[in-house]
Amino acid sequence: MPRPRCERCQRPLAHCLCPLIPHLDSRTRVVVLQHPSETAHALNTARLAVLGLVNAELRIGEVFDDLHTLLATPGYRPALLFPGDEAEVLQGYGQDVDLPLMLIVPDGTWRKARKMLYLNPQLEALPRVALGNVPPSRYRLRKAPEPGALSTLEAVVQALNVLEAPSGFAALLRPFEALIEGQISAMGQETFERNHGEK
Repeated sequence: MPRPRCERCQRPLAHCLCPLIPHLDSRTRVVVLQHPSETAHALNTARLAVLGLVNAELRIGEVFDDLHTLLATPGYRPALLFPGDEAEVLQGYGQDVDLPLMLIVPDGTWRKARKMLYLNPQLEALPRVALGNVPPSRYRLRKAPEPGALSTLEAVVQALNVLEAPSGFAALLRPFEALIEGQISAMGQETFERNHGEK
């Protein structure tokens, strides 16, 4: 029989993260487009990001038929948070900024995220933005595929910290840290060191 789960954070009730999830407002609108394969992942960091932000939403799928309507939302400039040669490094909003960004964030493996862009030409056509100085990921349970690779939650926090400085969004990382500590505790420190420790 499956363990009862919290309907909000989707964690087992005994490990509910809701008390740690903040309620943060932002000028930037964050829209996470999550590949269906990520929804059942134990470390669903995209869901935590959206739960902790007032001005955010999570959409699940590979093809998004209503992109035209979404991208035309008044009051925002849509941009895709995705690295690439043509991506512009994010800068903070200046005093004269007219519209804040609607940050479109694909959530999935690199291969699946690229497939989502391919299947949704409107996403592919968006201006791209990327993070500048990226700190090492705190995601100690996954080996980063390349330097500068972050979990979706970390990427959102970093982007908002840059865009909306001096406002800070580190509180979003509290449930993420607790989630990782819980996973390490469940597997045992010895197993964690063996599988994920520094080589």
